[in-house]
Amino acid sequence: MPNHETLAARWLESYDKSNYDRGLSAYVLRHTHALIERPFGPDVSFSQVLEVGAGTLAHLSFIRHRFGRYIASDYDQSVLDAVRDKPRPEGVELLKLDGVSLPFENDSFDRLIATHVLEHVASPHLAVEEWVRVLKPGGVLSLILPCDPGWAWRFGRNFGPRKQAQKAGLPYDYYMAREHINSIFNLNQILKYHFPKRDVTWWPFRLPLPDLNLIYAGNFYV
Repeated sequence: MPNHETLAARWLESYDKSNYDRGLSAYVLRHTHALIERPFGPDVSFSQVLEVGAGTLAHLSFIRHRFGRYIASDYDQSVLDAVRDKPRPEGVELLKLDGVSLPFENDSFDRLIATHVLEHVASPHLAVEEWVRVLKPGGVLSLILPCDPGWAWRFGRNFGPRKQAQKAGLPYDYYMAREHINSIFNLNQILKYHFPKRDVTWWPFRLPLPDLNLIYAGNFYV
């Protein structure tokens, strides 16, 4: 049987190269990280920002707004160790956290970011409730999700991440089956229920049809 911890460590080693260096997946991910940042230019300031599941800090370079404190958190200490020497803007700190059980008081943050996280979480509705708990009234939850298992996502991944994973000797389909445990169809309904006030972009075709799109990106207001 494959050792999942060993597999996850190998996946981390090749993640940036497989997903952000080149090809279709790099184009998709770079373009869609920017989607949730469109409303927040340099004229916007958030005092306290928390990113859950920050991983290799892929999203950080897309932040345009000002901030006082930005906590980039991840559950995996080895992930944090791998990025500890990466250059970071002033005010950014790394912290090991369980993203669904946060050690913060109610109403602590102005913005919470979770990109490509909620599809991995065993009880996504509870994660959303926890994230809302730590957001201040008027705060914003920013999410990016893959449109998995939509038709376009399943088809499109043949042209990028699967090939890169196979080149690295990684069993892509097995890993995705273990990791992407929540479908975009279910997550969309959970988010619609919890957030009447939301700004969602389906990409690339804009129509709210999971089978036609690759990415779901949204800002959800508390």
